[in-house]
Amino acid sequence: MTFNQAFAVRVREILKEKKMTQYRLEQQTGIYHSSMTNILNNTVKASNVRSIALIIRELGMTMTEFFDSSVFDFENLELE
Repeated sequence: MTFNQAFAVRVREILKEKKMTQYRLEQQTGIYHSSMTNILNNTVKASNVRSIALIIRELGMTMTEFFDSSVFDFENLELE
């Protein structure tokens, strides 16, 4: 799994937990629908760090909380 895939998996997991829609997240972050869709569908090669930070903040989490997931363990990631 690539970092971008792991990031998308984690965001979708948290959205489901919080019963939050992608649309609401887009509105709160100011990230365009097409950009958010590209991030969550892994159609971008590398996500912008600013976008990652905005998404995590609007999910109401710290970076530590967000990345504290087994999907980010190095043995689960393909580092390109």
